[in-house]
Amino acid sequence: MKASKAVRWAASLPMLLLLILTTTGCTEKFVVLDPKGPIAEQQRDLIIISTVLTSIVIVPVLILTAIIIWRYRDRKGRKAKYTPGWEHSTKLEVIWWGIPIVIITILAIITVKGTYALEPSKPLVSDKKPMTIQVTSLDWKWLFQYPEQGIATVNYVKFPEDVPIRFEITADSPMNSFWIPQLGGQMYAMSGMAMTLYLQADEQGAYWGSGANFTGKDFTKMYFDVHAAPQDEFEQWVSEVKASSPVLTLDGYKRLSEPAASDIRTFSAFPEGLFEMTVTKYASSHNHGLSWEDIQKVQIEE
Repeated sequence: MKASKAVRWAASLPMLLLLILTTTGCTEKFVVLDPKGPIAEQQRDLIIISTVLTSIVIVPVLILTAIIIWRYRDRKGRKAKYTPGWEHSTKLEVIWWGIPIVIITILAIITVKGTYALEPSKPLVSDKKPMTIQVTSLDWKWLFQYPEQGIATVNYVKFPEDVPIRFEITADSPMNSFWIPQLGGQMYAMSGMAMTLYLQADEQGAYWGSGANFTGKDFTKMYFDVHAAPQDEFEQWVSEVKASSPVLTLDGYKRLSEPAASDIRTFSAFPEGLFEMTVTKYASSHNHGLSWEDIQKVQIEE
């Protein structure tokens, strides 16, 4: 019997270790802990500080739990002192209530300061002018519009390094969550709303972005490529897109917004005010939203 228990314990430990590794993502790189921008750096610091502070309570509790289970287990010759009449210890009460209260207070202060410092719509401090990119979540793809450059892309976004990027985010589909892990946290994309998120890449490179909400059959394909490049390379890319890509029309956008996954696509132009039309289409429940016929009429009148 003792041998069989030992065998079961020996077999369960590797399985437990494998489960921990697979569920925590240890088999892949921790991109959240490898920030490439000022927002992601501050968020990483908050994660590390919070983990260390909570470990002050969690680690001793886990260790003591194992010790208590082992020391007071039912076995012959057990010498652990049994005191069923014990009910109070001021010293222990102060320890197991005082330490958590102090830690929670410190966490609260850090969290409040971090929340205000990392307000998503707060412009980043920089001597460079922010660049605006309008993001629309579709089923099951991402549309990026560059109002200053006059181009649009699908599932691919490119911008200059060291330049604050003002993402204006909405949805023409079920609610999703816009996320570039190495640049910053998530921001919800919701129909009828235009959310603002400031991010910046401190160095050039290729990053990964995705939708972080379940939105149906092909939600796992809602990822996009992110590329931070030198200013001259970005401008050259814009020129190439303008010269070699088709125009995104209203009819083309209507087809694009139909539920389906998509590869990377580029457009040399898009209807003026398309992002605003998408937002206002869902902005009111009193029949003030624009239908496709209304949008086309507005476009013709302009």
